[in-house]
Amino acid sequence: MMDFVLESWVSTGIERTKLAWMLGSGKRWQAGEKLKLLFAGYNGTRNMGSDVRVSEMLRQLRHILGADRVQFSVMTQNFKRTQGYFEGTQQVHLPDIFPPFLMDEVPRHDGVVACEGSMFKSKFANALTTMMIGSLGMAAAENKLSVGYGAEAGQMDPLIAKMCSRYCQNSLIITRNVESRMVLRELGVPTELGTDTAWTFDPAPAEFGQEALRKAGWDGRSRVLVVCPINPFEWPVKASLAKFAVHGIAGAYKDSHYRSVYFHNSGPEAERKLQHYLNSIAKAVDAFRRQKEVFVVLAATERLDARPAGRISEMLGGVPVLTSDDYNMYEMVSILRACHMMVSSRYHGIVTTMPALVPSAGITMDERIRNLMNERGHQDLLMNVDDADLEVRMSTALERLYRDGEAIADGIAQTVVKNLKLMARMGVHFEEEVQRRYPEFETRTGEWSWEEYLPPMSDGLKNLASAYS
Repeated sequence: MMDFVLESWVSTGIERTKLAWMLGSGKRWQAGEKLKLLFAGYNGTRNMGSDVRVSEMLRQLRHILGADRVQFSVMTQNFKRTQGYFEGTQQVHLPDIFPPFLMDEVPRHDGVVACEGSMFKSKFANALTTMMIGSLGMAAAENKLSVGYGAEAGQMDPLIAKMCSRYCQNSLIITRNVESRMVLRELGVPTELGTDTAWTFDPAPAEFGQEALRKAGWDGRSRVLVVCPINPFEWPVKASLAKFAVHGIAGAYKDSHYRSVYFHNSGPEAERKLQHYLNSIAKAVDAFRRQKEVFVVLAATERLDARPAGRISEMLGGVPVLTSDDYNMYEMVSILRACHMMVSSRYHGIVTTMPALVPSAGITMDERIRNLMNERGHQDLLMNVDDADLEVRMSTALERLYRDGEAIADGIAQTVVKNLKLMARMGVHFEEEVQRRYPEFETRTGEWSWEEYLPPMSDGLKNLASAYS
């Protein structure tokens, strides 16, 4: 019921925005002004992946459009947790109850760039997808720039799908895989093919990650295995006034409370599935470390992941847990890249280590890691969170990571360079969409190489691109 209320509220807001624009309210961008863009995303929760991809999005689009000709703002749910992020960008607070905020903030800008990777799906939270559609829809309602950048689309509940179809018809959604493009095409939403935007991220120096691992107990010689677990079964998050009322009075639903009126999925069945997932990982890792000389560390790249990581750590006798609460995105990626093998249920855990050629396997809960592993040609390194034989399959994957690291790294390198070129092509699509919406906005002239549509890259990434182009 609360999802329905939220979706109706946002839909009404889009219609009101459109009517106000038609009646002469609002202001259209004029030549000579800075182009003011609002980046709508899931930032401020110390989700490393969300923060990294938005950071690179801002760098890329500022580089393409010209830093002196744009004014970027990015949403954050907590200023403290995004302190030091998104250089040169104003941060605006996104409240938990967001429809009034969108109706007030979106018209202040010349367009919206939706940033969330899981942009159109009901797997995690209908509220998040509603916020994405609302941001894009309100911008489109005023005939302004309305772009989803590096988006993923999957199964949507019927009402959400109808909202997407109705209010994103005048947006451009640049997806990060073909599968997402097919979902949106069926809804009549304009799309182009792109990728994720985290590929160009430049973390803290390698020495930082190595030193952090030494402080955690690494001897500097043995190979490091990092595991990035999640709780796959606490999704979706849904709003519930009934739970919120009881929670506030009696403290009920404490373990499943997300924040405000939002609660995680919970119950005996969710706990049973989680226990199987955690046990399988712990048993496979324990057997592997008894056979090989490896140092095991657990990484919580999202604050919520500290809980499942802590439970696995207990099963393994106190394995170190490094969390995004303690390390910012630059530091966390440096730590991950200092490792020699990875098994991750976090998509960006894998993506951010691929430029460093860290051999990785994935345990997936949805399409994202599956699509990535298929692209790499590493289907044998892909598992599902609810596989009955997850322990056995993970043991096999760990053995392959240890034995065939160089061959796996070669496939990873080819995939990184392919995605760098796709990311550059995304920049072209974005530039063209700006020109379509605002023909008076001057863009670069002449011929440009694909690298010049990317933000400035590190020497390591340049060398990788040169070797595998």
